[in-house]
Amino acid sequence: MEYVTRIVIIGGGPGGYEAALVAAQLGAEVTVVDSDGLGGASVLTDCVPSKTLIATAEVMTTFDSSYEELGIIVADDTPHIEQAARVVGVDLGKVNRRVKRLALAQSHDITASVTRAGARVLRGRGRLEGMQALDGSRKIVVWAADGTEETLIADAVLIATGGHPRELPDARPDGERILNWTQVYDLNELPEELIVVGSGVTGAEFAGAYQALGSKVTLVSSRDRVLPGEDPDAAVVLEDVFRRRGMNVMARSRAQSVKRVGDRVEVTLADGRVITGSHCLMAVGAVPNSAGMGLEEAGVRLRDSGHIWTDRVSRTSAPGVYAAGDVTGVFALASVAAMQGRIAMYHFLGDTVAPLNLKTVSSNVFTDPEIATVGYTQADVDAGKIDARVVKLPLLRNPRAKMQGIRDGFVKIFCRPGTEIVVGGVVVAPRASELIHPISLAVDNNLTVEQIANAFTVYPSLSGSIAEVARQLHTRKMTGEA
Repeated sequence: MEYVTRIVIIGGGPGGYEAALVAAQLGAEVTVVDSDGLGGASVLTDCVPSKTLIATAEVMTTFDSSYEELGIIVADDTPHIEQAARVVGVDLGKVNRRVKRLALAQSHDITASVTRAGARVLRGRGRLEGMQALDGSRKIVVWAADGTEETLIADAVLIATGGHPRELPDARPDGERILNWTQVYDLNELPEELIVVGSGVTGAEFAGAYQALGSKVTLVSSRDRVLPGEDPDAAVVLEDVFRRRGMNVMARSRAQSVKRVGDRVEVTLADGRVITGSHCLMAVGAVPNSAGMGLEEAGVRLRDSGHIWTDRVSRTSAPGVYAAGDVTGVFALASVAAMQGRIAMYHFLGDTVAPLNLKTVSSNVFTDPEIATVGYTQADVDAGKIDARVVKLPLLRNPRAKMQGIRDGFVKIFCRPGTEIVVGGVVVAPRASELIHPISLAVDNNLTVEQIANAFTVYPSLSGSIAEVARQLHTRKMTGEA
């Protein structure tokens, strides 16, 4: 009888379910242990819901900022004395019901795909029990949702349990006025005055979205600018847009505590100032779901932050145990989690595998405008990690941008001085998440700026700016410019 490799995956997010699909297709016996529903936080409480909410906000922003310039007339029966009132509004309860419906539908679709591939889905929580057995197997105890306990034996285990919102001791969410990003979809009415604590990707995305939906937003940032981890030129553009649209951006302002006072919230800053609003959204990072799983007892090394240490093929320090996704702290991106999960299965099951290369990862901040990046960054160039030439071209010069009333944004490309190979890029624009792809292809395939410049683009198009930047980089080399 032919032996079948047994794989147990704990966690059903992108890292887990993508690994399950690969392992099942390669002939393994796969069990996915998941407590909340396949898709994980990415599908149920994070990426899919937030981007669905942002899709509504994007329509609002586009309408508010462009309709007069584009010559659109809106029939409005608002009494003259109230003519300044907003013509377009939003039903947040309806928006959030759609958000939840789409998230559940996506989770069900993923579950169907995984089970159709031949994997078993077990609802519950898993824990590693002890060290590796003499035959190389691992024991996993599962506490199922129905209260029963089951022991699984696996030749390899993948930990893909994700993370959860970080909480400050003096700013505990109550799910009504003080919220984390998983709780905002329970709101039925738009927050009148929303204070967002945290100016990273999550904070910036929600701040921009709720401002577009009609909330009066205050963004509390402990750093000098919003999006401190992103391209500085891009962050400057976004902060300027936020302020121009009426957002109160409070830089170098660390929140010390948040408390509810009746139907209001009070946020006390480290310098003693107090700001008030109707709601507060806490967006101060995430904590890995690695506790209580018997990891260290099983030989799995954890970092001081609680994240699981992994190498570039997703192995942990424990033989036969792999990890993927946010629990590893590598990159909090669904695409990276999925790649880590696939790489783990390819590696263990003996298929061809390429180690994870973070310098080819493309990512996007879903603000308005969006900020997309790939490869080496401005910070890498400034720190001397790579020698690169750079050209940045504002979208204001792009004919399609002019036609669409787009004023903010740019395209920036980094290339090696001698070879002209593209090593990175930044796009700040509507749908930057789509526009970054040709630069991502260039980075991944070591294309030169000349090759990008010589490829046809549609006229007029926003992507024409990518070719124009490449053309300028190539021309500057030919003319001897810096």
